[in-house]
Amino acid sequence: MKTYVLDAIALIAFLQKTPGAYRINELLKEAMRGRARVLMSAVNYGEVYGNILREHGPDRALMALHAVAPLPIEVLDATPQRACKAADVKVKHKLYYGDSFAAALAIEHKATLLTSDSDFRKLGHGFPIVWLKA
Repeated sequence: MKTYVLDAIALIAFLQKTPGAYRINELLKEAMRGRARVLMSAVNYGEVYGNILREHGPDRALMALHAVAPLPIEVLDATPQRACKAADVKVKHKLYYGDSFAAALAIEHKATLLTSDSDFRKLGHGFPIVWLKA
């Protein structure tokens, strides 16, 4: 079974039905059928909440979390070990710390990262990424 990691932008794209939403929707269907595993760092999950909170207020942010809750997305804790791995990735690839949690989780689980954030290009071509938009 193939494993995928969503960064914050991927989940926001899905929620706001922007470019990439269809791809995430198809991936979530595969996960519901038991054909894929979808992971997300708790740090990136918090970024989604914060982004919606900032742009649309607390009611809409809570509604988004309630909409995401039943989806087959495993939100994994930012353990001390994951925090240090994220810091390693941040320093090595010059990523934002939040982004480094998604990258570190993908590395940990040998997963493919889904994003539209061009900063992830710093990871190089040896890192499996599905680009949600050009």
